[in-house]
Amino acid sequence: MSDHDADRPRADRETPVATPAPRPADRDARRARRRLDREARTVRLMLELYCRDHHGPGRVPCAACDELWRYVQERLAHCPFAADKPTCLRCNVHCFRPAMRERIREVMRYAGPRITWRHPVLALRHLLDGRRPPPARRPSGRG
Repeated sequence: MSDHDADRPRADRETPVATPAPRPADRDARRARRRLDREARTVRLMLELYCRDHHGPGRVPCAACDELWRYVQERLAHCPFAADKPTCLRCNVHCFRPAMRERIREVMRYAGPRITWRHPVLALRHLLDGRRPPPARRPSGRG
């Protein structure tokens, strides 16, 4: 104990700083962020696996797959369902353009079964997310 500590009351030295309990809105925001981050990580790993096996061992992801990855990130960032988001297959709102939707389907058809062996926990969580019921369609705001 230093001389400076001796001058302070004992309670000041040992009392930890209390942090306020997280508000429900903060918890919901963190839950939504974790859910979307996990979805993004799953898609990224599937894209890398697909690209490595279809476009060669060079730069992974290649330019075409990188374009698809950027598009997926953009769509996830603007997802209106956030933490309640089901997998895209079960979603009521199809936000992908038809061409991009077909490309990501091709990636998922190939990489889905293979990702189970490389990332079993992530694959299991993705399967469980796929069982999540789709949320009701959000109102469009048009009156």
